[in-house]
Amino acid sequence: MRLTILGGGGFRVPLVYGALLGDRGEGRVSHVTLYDEDPGRLTAVARVLADQAAAASGAADAPAVTATGDLDEALRGADFVFSAIRVGGLEGRAADERIALAEGVLGQETVGAGGIAYGLRTVPVVREIARRIARAAPEAWVINFTNPAGVVTEAMAEVLGDRVIGICDSPVGLGRRIARLLGARPQDAWIDYVGLNHLGWVRGLRVGGRDELPRLLADDKALESFEEGRLFGADWLRSLGAIPNEYLHYYYFNRDTVRAYQEAEQTRGVFLRDQQRAFYAETGRPDAPPGSALAAWDRTRAEREATYMAENREVAGVGEREESDLESGGYEKVALALMRAIARDERATLILNVRNRGTLSVLDADAVIEVPCLVDANGAHPVAVDPLPLHAVGLVTSVKAAEREVLAAAASGARADAVKAFALHPLVDSVAVARRLLDGYAAEHPGLGYLR
Repeated sequence: MRLTILGGGGFRVPLVYGALLGDRGEGRVSHVTLYDEDPGRLTAVARVLADQAAAASGAADAPAVTATGDLDEALRGADFVFSAIRVGGLEGRAADERIALAEGVLGQETVGAGGIAYGLRTVPVVREIARRIARAAPEAWVINFTNPAGVVTEAMAEVLGDRVIGICDSPVGLGRRIARLLGARPQDAWIDYVGLNHLGWVRGLRVGGRDELPRLLADDKALESFEEGRLFGADWLRSLGAIPNEYLHYYYFNRDTVRAYQEAEQTRGVFLRDQQRAFYAETGRPDAPPGSALAAWDRTRAEREATYMAENREVAGVGEREESDLESGGYEKVALALMRAIARDERATLILNVRNRGTLSVLDADAVIEVPCLVDANGAHPVAVDPLPLHAVGLVTSVKAAEREVLAAAASGARADAVKAFALHPLVDSVAVARRLLDGYAAEHPGLGYLR
């Protein structure tokens, strides 16, 4: 089986390859093609993967790796395509944050003004990629991790239909933490999770048919023992009757978080930009000894995870991340489980980004939502869920409306549609601010030159 990774020079690619090295089942991935427009990043990541294969037991049957800057060559013969590109790079992310914060609004890469700017320059690119996939690998399944994942998956689905499925590690990690707190194995628990990408809630966790979430919500000590409990606070979680995805901290504590970002020495985008520049420079040296690329990647990743959402933790007054919080949801494990379920018809239940198909009555059929899905050889099928409470309906529908304007602007090239995308988002509170944001982003990003 052949896997193509778009954004093959990306920092998180070794996570995917590491998961493939551990897969010993029949029909496993035998060949990985890395595609990236930056040859230096490709070289660096290929060295990390070589170190991973050398360090793994049974390295002789490790998936072969090739790298290319030719998209059609990368897609040809692919059974699965994993999309993890970053249009504008980390320099673009840093600019997104800076321009938004100067206007007093959030610039996070998927939430608020930053997410809209990122979407406006990414959607035209992924639409073209989807058309190229349809021509070069029409039978391939596409797994999208490109952010903002919900709107990008929806854009690609216009061309690829249900053969594109979005993934995210946030709900998986949240469900795993809750299950373990309640003394259940994550694989034995049914997680009632619903929303949009980076905008969802765990409303129940059933073990043996019994909802155990009320037991957690009643226990202050347990709530204070994991990241989301500390971020939101026990009283607010009990008011909601649910555990929100960590990204909802940007909505529920917006003013506090914006102030913390404005006062920080540097934004997350600047930190990652500088950190990764150092990593790629070190790993790309031709005289780097064997094993040094993987060591540099491990060290850089540990620092990256430890500093994740640092400003939000500052707002909540919870200090450094605990060891138990450093384990991610494992998007690479979700991707592998998804590929296995489709390729081998090994039925699985996964929280994924898929077209609504009537699952949430407040949204139309083509809206991409994030819910539990049953996966088999025919793809991912969303499971019926209870209606959203009104407070969640308001957030989900307003954010989806902003996403739809991003899609419209990317298709029409109309400045008015782009302004509307910013202005409709609940974290941008002024049409005048929306116009200034668009002016600032258009001046900074050549990729927004299509807007007129």
